[in-house]
Amino acid sequence: MNGRMSDFLGGSPLGVLVRLVVISLIVGFVLSWLGWSPREILFWLEDSVRNIWWTLFGSFDRAMDYFLLGAAIVFPLFIISRLLKLGRR
Repeated sequence: MNGRMSDFLGGSPLGVLVRLVVISLIVGFVLSWLGWSPREILFWLEDSVRNIWWTLFGSFDRAMDYFLLGAAIVFPLFIISRLLKLGRR
């Protein structure tokens, strides 16, 4: 079990924990020096995801509006033309 855990973590659990703590301290120091807070990073991430969502699916929403607008005319005309064609038989 311990061998599989070490393979998964990339080393002994204690060694990995020490490395993660040291790296977290260094990254925390740099981010603090830049004036960034965890809240600002989360807000930036949320805004980025929201912008990507609107970029990808905002145009889909407009396309759906165009489809519904056109369908309000096209589908009834199609049904009427089929009924007229059926009446000529």
